[in-house]
Amino acid sequence: MGVTSPLVSETLRSYANVVTDGMARYLPGALGQADLQRYLYDLVADYPRRLGKMMRSSICLATAQAFGARLDIAVPAAVSIELLHNSLLIHDDIEDESDERRGAPTLHKLHGLPLALNAGSALGLTSLSPLLGNGSRLSKRVAVRLLNEITRVGRESAEGQALELGWCRDNRLDLAERDYLELVLKKTCWLATIHPVRAGALIALGVTAELDRFVSFGFFLGAAFQIHDDVLNLVGDHEHYGKELGGDLWEGKRTLIVIELLSRASPSQGRELQRFFAKPRAEKNQAEVDDVLSLLHRHGAIEAARDKALALAGAAQHEFERAFADAPTSRHKDFLSELPTWVFERNS
Repeated sequence: MGVTSPLVSETLRSYANVVTDGMARYLPGALGQADLQRYLYDLVADYPRRLGKMMRSSICLATAQAFGARLDIAVPAAVSIELLHNSLLIHDDIEDESDERRGAPTLHKLHGLPLALNAGSALGLTSLSPLLGNGSRLSKRVAVRLLNEITRVGRESAEGQALELGWCRDNRLDLAERDYLELVLKKTCWLATIHPVRAGALIALGVTAELDRFVSFGFFLGAAFQIHDDVLNLVGDHEHYGKELGGDLWEGKRTLIVIELLSRASPSQGRELQRFFAKPRAEKNQAEVDDVLSLLHRHGAIEAARDKALALAGAAQHEFERAFADAPTSRHKDFLSELPTWVFERNS
């Protein structure tokens, strides 16, 4: 694929400022109640203040403006998306026993599992506030539809997380590419790309908008994004990646890279891999993780997964042209069209 212009990075930074300011208005505090501030509200605000890429919220804002909506009308939905994303990150880190998030210890490592779990749940509920508060600026039908959309995102995300956790618990190795893509559709794509596009289009075009036309673009873009993230987890630059390098192997994630390795490994290697993935994180050691990483390189599993991500990004570009055909030329549309290429330029 080609190289993106500075437009993507510039737009992400610009939208990040808007969304960060918006999130600050919805992060509660406990004025005069030091214990509540210390045990809850400081934790609720922690991940939102560790600035991420803001890709999800930026997609929502760009889509809304590409179809003619004003920025201020779309900001509450973008803020809601970002708050929900951060709440799910807290829960994901607990479930995966992750050590690091955005270059710092995970919330449960800092404060213990019970307090982190409670903060994640509180943040998830907080993510509804921007949508409820924006009702006066949107038609009632659009506001209700947005709430229904976010309900679906929550269900899809929970289903995807259940698949991933269940496969790890049961040491499932009989998985194929289609299984991984179903997982990614639910766990990654609905929140990261499909919902932000649909929400932005709904805000701009109203309840008569045909939102299903955006699903394929969102799926292909989100899947390419996730596979590249899986690659970065193994071969990325720790300084920029912001999460634990090799964490997917420690956590036993069934990534496309691992599925590729399992399809290429010899019978004896397959048995060793089965024993490795059967172990909980605490029973693995660095030498074992390094051995699996070596196998991934020797069998070309990482490159095979990267090639499939490139193909998915190409499909995303094709679907973008179809889904956004009636959107006029604009900076917002150009930003969205460059995302499939940008996926492979990022290092975090």
